[in-house]
Amino acid sequence: MLDYSLFKENSIQGRYINMESIRPCFAKISSVVNCIGKSVNGVDISAFQLGKGDKKILMWSQMHGNESTTTKAVWDLVNFLQSDEPSAIDILKACTIMIVPILNPDGANAYTRVNSNDIDLNRDAKNLTQPESIAFRKLFESFQPDFCFNLHDQRTLFSAGKTNKPATVSFLSPASNKERHITTNREMAMKLIAAMNHMLQTRIPGQVGRYDDGFNDNCIGDTLQMLGVPTILFEAGHYPKDYEREKTRELIFFSLVEAIGIISEDRINDFKTGDYFSIPNNDKLFFDVLVKHPEVVNAEFEKGHWVGIRYKEVLQDKKIIFQPEITEIGPLEGFYGHRTIECVDSKDFGFRSSQKEILDLLLKINK
Repeated sequence: MLDYSLFKENSIQGRYINMESIRPCFAKISSVVNCIGKSVNGVDISAFQLGKGDKKILMWSQMHGNESTTTKAVWDLVNFLQSDEPSAIDILKACTIMIVPILNPDGANAYTRVNSNDIDLNRDAKNLTQPESIAFRKLFESFQPDFCFNLHDQRTLFSAGKTNKPATVSFLSPASNKERHITTNREMAMKLIAAMNHMLQTRIPGQVGRYDDGFNDNCIGDTLQMLGVPTILFEAGHYPKDYEREKTRELIFFSLVEAIGIISEDRINDFKTGDYFSIPNNDKLFFDVLVKHPEVVNAEFEKGHWVGIRYKEVLQDKKIIFQPEITEIGPLEGFYGHRTIECVDSKDFGFRSSQKEILDLLLKINK
C-alpha cells in the first residue's frame, strides 16, 4: 500500500489555489510545460505530459476556479508518477498522461466558479465562446486521448444516497445522448468508476456517491462522451471536519492512482457496470450546521422547526473564510448536519466563537 505522505505536495494547502500557488510546482516537472492558450485576462494556461505509453489520458482541474481540491491531488499524483515506485514506473511505460492543473486561472484567482467573462466553462463545450474552452478543445484534438478525467469539487450538502453519510467522493460516467444509452465508451468509464469505488469503500465505507447523469451537450463530459472518449467526472466532496479538504485530497489521489493503474494494466473488464449502478445517487440531505429547538434561543422560531445553516465561502486576504448563512427553516426531519446543535439554553452558545456567530444569526430572526 502506498504511503501518501511520501507524495503529498506540501507547498499547496487549503482551499485557495491559483497559478501563483502552483508556480513552484512546475519546477519539479521532468517534461516540458507548454502554454496551450491564454485566459480572458491573458494568463497562460499550462499543460504538460508524463510518460510515453500508448494509452493516453487527459485530465484537467479547476475548470471551475473555486474547485481546488483536485488540483492539489493532481500535484500529489505528479510527485508519485515521478518517484521510484515500481507501480509509477510501470504506469509511465504504459501511459502518456496529459495534465492541465488549472484550466480557469482567472476564476482560480478570483475564487469564482466562472471565468472573467462570467461564463461557466463547463457549459461552453458546444458553443466554444471562451478562450479557455477553445484552448482545451485544441489540446483535446491534438492529443487525441483514450480517456478523459474531468476533476471538480462538490458542495457540502450532498449525501451518499438517503443516508447520514456525506458524499465525500462522487463520480459520474456522463451520458452521450438524451436517452442516456450505455455506449461502449460510457461502459468503460463506468467500469473504472466501479474499480475506484471498490478501493474507496475500504477507506470511506458508504461515503461514495453517483452524480446525476441528466444529458446536457453543453457540458464538457457529455460532449467528450459524444465524441467517443470514455470520460469520468470526479467530484471531491466533504469529509467530516475537513473544510480545508486535505483528507478528500488524499482520497482523490488514491482514486487517480487506482484508475490509471487499471488502465495501464488493461484490467478495466475485471469490473462490472452493475457495480457502478450500485453506487447510491447523490442526495441533498446535509447542512453544515443543523440547529434543533432554536425557539429556546429565540421565541420567534416556531416550535418543531429546525434551522439549516450552510457556509458561504468568501475570499479574504488570499484565504477562504466560511461564513454561516441560514438557508432553511422548517420541519427538517430527515436532514443531517455536519455539525448539530441541540439548543437547551442560550448559554450553550457561549463556549466557541463559531457558536457565537451562529447564535447571532438566530437572534436576528424576526417574524
